[in-house]
Amino acid sequence: MSKQVTLTINGKQVTAPEGLTVADAAKLAGIDIPVFCHHPKLEPVGMCRMCLVEIGRPVMDRATGQPVVENGQPKIQFMPKLETACTNRISDGMVVMTQTEKATDGQRGTVEFLLTSHPLDCPICDKGGECPLQNLTMAHGSGQSRFNYNEKQHLDKMVPLGELIYLDRERCIQCARCIRFQDEVAGEAVLGFDERGRYTQIMTHSEPGFDSVFSGNTTDICPVGALTTVDFRFGARPWELKAEASICTQCPVGCNTTLNTRREAKAGGDVVVKRVMPRQNEEVNEIWLCDKGRFAYHYTEGKERLTKPMVRKDEKLARVSWDNAIKAAAEGFTANKKDFVVLASGRLSNEDLFNLKSLADTAGGEAILYSDMGGGELTQLVGVGAGTNLAKLGKGDTILVIASDLYEEAPIWWLRIKQAADRGATLIVANPRQTKLDRFAKYTIRYAYGDEIKTIHDFEKKSKISDEFTKAKNAVIFYGSEGLGVTGTSALASACADLLKETSHIGSANNGLVGVWQRANDQGAFEVGFRPVDDMEKALKGKAVYIVGADPVGDDPVLAKALKSAKFVAVQELRETATTEIADVVFPAQAFTERDGTLVSGERRVQRFHAAVAPKGDSKPDYAITSMLAKQMGVILQGTSASVVFEILVNSVEAFNELSYETLAQVKEQWPIVGRSDMYYGGTTYENTKGLGVQLVPVAQAGGAVRISKVRKEAALRPKEKELLAVPSNKLYDLGVTVQTAEFLEQRIGETKVAMHPTTAKKFEVEAGQTVKLSFEGVQAEAVVKIDETIGTGVVLVPRGMGIAIHEPVVARVQAKSAAGKVK
Repeated sequence: MSKQVTLTINGKQVTAPEGLTVADAAKLAGIDIPVFCHHPKLEPVGMCRMCLVEIGRPVMDRATGQPVVENGQPKIQFMPKLETACTNRISDGMVVMTQTEKATDGQRGTVEFLLTSHPLDCPICDKGGECPLQNLTMAHGSGQSRFNYNEKQHLDKMVPLGELIYLDRERCIQCARCIRFQDEVAGEAVLGFDERGRYTQIMTHSEPGFDSVFSGNTTDICPVGALTTVDFRFGARPWELKAEASICTQCPVGCNTTLNTRREAKAGGDVVVKRVMPRQNEEVNEIWLCDKGRFAYHYTEGKERLTKPMVRKDEKLARVSWDNAIKAAAEGFTANKKDFVVLASGRLSNEDLFNLKSLADTAGGEAILYSDMGGGELTQLVGVGAGTNLAKLGKGDTILVIASDLYEEAPIWWLRIKQAADRGATLIVANPRQTKLDRFAKYTIRYAYGDEIKTIHDFEKKSKISDEFTKAKNAVIFYGSEGLGVTGTSALASACADLLKETSHIGSANNGLVGVWQRANDQGAFEVGFRPVDDMEKALKGKAVYIVGADPVGDDPVLAKALKSAKFVAVQELRETATTEIADVVFPAQAFTERDGTLVSGERRVQRFHAAVAPKGDSKPDYAITSMLAKQMGVILQGTSASVVFEILVNSVEAFNELSYETLAQVKEQWPIVGRSDMYYGGTTYENTKGLGVQLVPVAQAGGAVRISKVRKEAALRPKEKELLAVPSNKLYDLGVTVQTAEFLEQRIGETKVAMHPTTAKKFEVEAGQTVKLSFEGVQAEAVVKIDETIGTGVVLVPRGMGIAIHEPVVARVQAKSAAGKVK
């Protein structure tokens, strides 16, 4: 517990933790002090002067060090001038007055000064209705201005800071919230002030402009209409919007979100999602979102959405009734029940995956997770303990990140780990190349691709790094899939789990293993019994395959060939894909925006999302479709509602035994205080009223036996003279179905690039920016060369999800293309 300080604010005795500012202490006590530049997540600067108050302090006797007493009370001395509540830290005996005539005159004067150069066009401003300046002008401003309207500044409007954020220069009040957020919180100082005095304005000094994956957060904390997103600018008025709690489905962090919806004329009168906003959960995403989570929701919309079931007739897919589609699929699977395979991805909810696994088990089929990453059974054993909060990691704690570029794979984890390092935690980054997390690391380890296991085993040897890890109060390992496939990641997870066990960093909060999964609910898939396979082609070839939430045909020509020769294929999907085109039966599924369900984050936190808009066409929830199909196959599964399926899941899967939708909905007080009534204080983020989620208890914490089986790691590939080692990496913005449909992210997706060391490029006679042909194991693709001096020689780094089907390290050939487009 922090030391408590007692002071008086407006005659009310307040007790708050030492170190808080006067503004924050008042907020905790339910007393509002108006602010603009101040934000509880940022360091105080006292720039706007909106929080001017009178502050008195006890007069101290220099001889005794004790307060001077008059008439039985400590003598209080006030400064002759007003002081800023956002820069002064509280102290015992302090007296603060926020509503005296002197204080209110100061606040009124600040508002009047800010309005001297601010346009008076609230009715057409994007921020109107959720604008702190508007609200505080009504509360503290004068009814008349002493300044001439014609003397106001008239500056550029709709200035693009980047492709996602617009700046309206004449609205900016120079509070520097956006600059400070990018510098202090995001660690990417890509914004700054230009010019001086009255002509001061925000500018971006990165190339490309506003080069950060956290840019959207600046629009949330901007206290005026200066910063707006390209996605929402002039899209709706805030008071027209309804809000529903949800969970981001773009990565394993599980950020809490709010979906703002409105009925749209241009959508035919349908209710649509207008924007995605953060929802406070201080143990998950605090009040932040990455830009992918904020903008990549458009895949749930559009003409490519499937709305009717379809069955292949005369070589063409034709729309049919649900009964006919279900019957056709059931007949196809029943006729091939010995070869029945369920292939599902972590895009699905726990309820969907549970019904799919139940069907596979009952029908004698195999349940396969569509993933290049293994090890989820080990996070069930030694995952981070219940009660884990990365915000509590600091001095004396250690975090190891291996085989993962967190900035590209799970940005909010990157943010929170960076903040832990800022607080003094020892950060160890182990990767064959440089990543953006390196500059916050105390130790960086460079190993050759293929030496991941050796790197972990080296921690058993006496060294400064291993000693610090062993002696750490708490230790967490994040392992990923860079340069690895299913076998390699399984072996790495095993080695990491063993290291944690040997150093006694399992079985408690803030200790354990975290998988940096490729999809939002891969961990949930492991929890209900799905497993990935080493050889997907072999697993699908000649089988009757039920594909849910995956596009193997579009992802890999080898898998496309295997599925085209399959005995029967039924696909359950949101949108038209290459896989739906070859299917015998297609089922239209509902998007996460249209239904309820739960997901399990990489930290094994179970969280609930809610329906925000009506389902498209005749689409149904995945769990319900599976239930209908199962019934036709003679298997009884629940499909009436997500809550009923979850209740059965809870009684069937031991790790979920203590959960219910009610426990997932529980909330507690969080700091900072945010919400729709506190927009000027914490920004336009939403208060969490629908649940903070519950972490699953790993076996180690529950007191069960922890036996970590050794996974055989195959010898690292060593290419021959004219070959390269192609290794997979992960990219935040890729060509996956959930991202490429967001038109505003097109520039961030960019072209397909492969990276290599300059020496390697010279050896193969290729240059930066040149198009090359890459070939390996039946895959041929073109990409543009990018030079990276931090990559080892003899290696080419290939991004997943960018049109090149790479799942694990593989020997490859690269050939340069001439200007005429021919291979040299």
